[in-house]
Amino acid sequence: MSRIPLEHRLRAAWQRRGPLAVVLWPLSRLYGALAARERAAYSSGARAVTRLPVPVVVVGNVVAGGAGKTPTTLAIVEHLKAHGWRPGIVSRGHGRAGGDCREVMPDSDPRAVGDEPLLLRRRAGEPVAMAPRRAEAGQALLAAHPGCDILVCDDGLQHGALARDVEVCVFDARGTGNGWLLPAGPLREPWPRAVDLVLFTETPSAQGGAGQPAPTSAGQHPPTFTATRRLADDALRADGSRVPLAELQGQPLSAVAGIARPEAFFAMLRAAGLTLARSVALPDHYDFNSWSRLPDGRQTLICTEKDALKLWRHEPAALAVPLLLEVPPAFFAALDERLAARGYHARATASP
Repeated sequence: MSRIPLEHRLRAAWQRRGPLAVVLWPLSRLYGALAARERAAYSSGARAVTRLPVPVVVVGNVVAGGAGKTPTTLAIVEHLKAHGWRPGIVSRGHGRAGGDCREVMPDSDPRAVGDEPLLLRRRAGEPVAMAPRRAEAGQALLAAHPGCDILVCDDGLQHGALARDVEVCVFDARGTGNGWLLPAGPLREPWPRAVDLVLFTETPSAQGGAGQPAPTSAGQHPPTFTATRRLADDALRADGSRVPLAELQGQPLSAVAGIARPEAFFAMLRAAGLTLARSVALPDHYDFNSWSRLPDGRQTLICTEKDALKLWRHEPAALAVPLLLEVPPAFFAALDERLAARGYHARATASP
């Protein structure tokens, strides 16, 4: 049985306009007013907006919690590399200790840099810089890596202080949930709103449609695409070696997930033919500082790749299963078109 934290119960309540959402609705009006004032301050010029010397692609969402931003960022970075760009990644570093500006190294401590920036650095193999102000992170990255010619911002759709050239809004199957603002619903800002591209990281559910995106300045609706999420064929050990998932079939496993939607991860494991004798849902970005070993220590422990970066300190034998995102080629074609329309082209030709 999963132990479902209050955080996940609240997210479940955001899928409908039930009693809890109705009670919180007055607070959502206050939240909406404050968020609108923040957006107006940047659009009016009352607050400064920093323009960096390279194009900036922001990958974000309008709903609280994970919707697949990090896998989308990785997919975009891989596409840009394959087409001659030299990308860098900027992030706020949610969940880390401290708020300084720093570069993420492959051997960085996840407690100091956050789990998602470290995962991005290891998986993408490209420079990653982080700071509460994304523009500061971008400036630091460009100073340290002058060959970088494009930045991809992991999250930051609501971070108006950084000028951007392309906005990608990511949804998962939940869409906009009940359509209300925080805390009565999952929305960080009203939807629809104008963006360049919309990507569903999984097929939207009948209950969670994201609505029609707002038209662009040219009066056109931004293209909307649907990707496919799946587990990798192999699980990873702490030393980097691999274990085929097929070899784990038929043996009882203990699964743990400290992500926004742990049940989705557990369901994917079961769909891969794995037997979960126990599943433990933890808060998103759980630090594992208070982690205690599960009662049956003989069972193989399996987790997400993001969780493993912190869990391996306590459970070096745990297996991590990477999540892969298969993005349709039409999405990347649309991204390239938006960059070209703004006058941006790769300075190098990708090798075949």
